Amino acid sequence: MNPSLPRPRALLLDFGGVLVETSRRPGWSAALAKEVHAALTRAGCHALDAAAVEADIKAGAAADKYWKDAMSRPYAPPEMTHTAFWGDYVAADWPASARQLVLAQATPLCKRMGELRQDRRTRPGIPELLDAAAGLGIPCAVVSNSLSGAVHRDYTAATGLAEKLALEVYSDEAGVRKPNPELIWIATRALGVEPGDAWYAGDNFDRDVVCGHRAGVGGNVLMVANGNYDVPYEVRYRPDAVVDDGHGLLELLTNAIEGD
Repeated sequence: MNPSLPRPRALLLDFGGVLVETSRRPGWSAALAKEVHAALTRAGCHALDAAAVEADIKAGAAADKYWKDAMSRPYAPPEMTHTAFWGDYVAADWPASARQLVLAQATPLCKRMGELRQDRRTRPGIPELLDAAAGLGIPCAVVSNSLSGAVHRDYTAATGLAEKLALEVYSDEAGVRKPNPELIWIATRALGVEPGDAWYAGDNFDRDVVCGHRAGVGGNVLMVANGNYDVPYEVRYRPDAVVDDGHGLLELLTNAIEGD
C-alpha cells in the first residue's frame, strides 16, 4: 500500500525503465563495428579488422558499465564524455590515426550506438499519465542519465511524447549524471519549482532513489522494472512509494490530488 504523497507542482520522470521499457538488440555490436570499420577503411586505416573493432566496442561497453556503478557512490559525479568513451574505453590502444578518427566522430558514434543497441517501447500508462498531469496544470519533464540524449529525443519526438513534456534533461548534455542532485535541480530551476514540490520517478535505487533523496524531492517514487534490485552495493535510501507502471503512477498522483 503506497502512502499518500503531497500534491506535486512538477513531475520528473526517468527515461529508461519509466517512460520506456528497453530490450537489448542482438548483434548490435557487430553492426556498429561494421560501420566503424568501414569508416576506418575509407580513411585509409587498415590496421584493425571488423572483429577487433567489435571486441573493443564490447570491452568499452563493459568498462562503461563498471564505471557507471562506481559513479553511483560520489555525491556529485560528472557524466562520461563522448570523446572519453570512444578515446579511452574503446580505442585506447588503436593506432593514432584510427583513434583520432573516432574521437572526431565521438558524438555521432555515441548516438549510433544508442540507436543500434536497444529497442524501446513506451511503458503502459505513460501517455495517460502525461495527459492527466497536463489537465491538472502539472508540467512533466524527463530527467535521465544517457550516453546520447539525442537518441531519447528522437524517440519522444517520433512517438508524440515530446509535445506532452515541458522539458527533457539528459546527463550527456548537462555534463553531470545521477545521483548528482544537480541533474534534478536543472529541471526544477527550469520549471520554476522547488525540489520539495516535485516528484521524481526512477527505476533503480543507486542512481534514482539516491538522487531524489539528495535533491530533496517531495515524492521519491520507484517504478518496477527489470533489474530494480540488482544493486551493485547496499543502498541506504528507500523510495517514498513503489508503482508498477504509468497507470500506478497516475493512481498515486490522483490520490495526492484528491487528498490535497
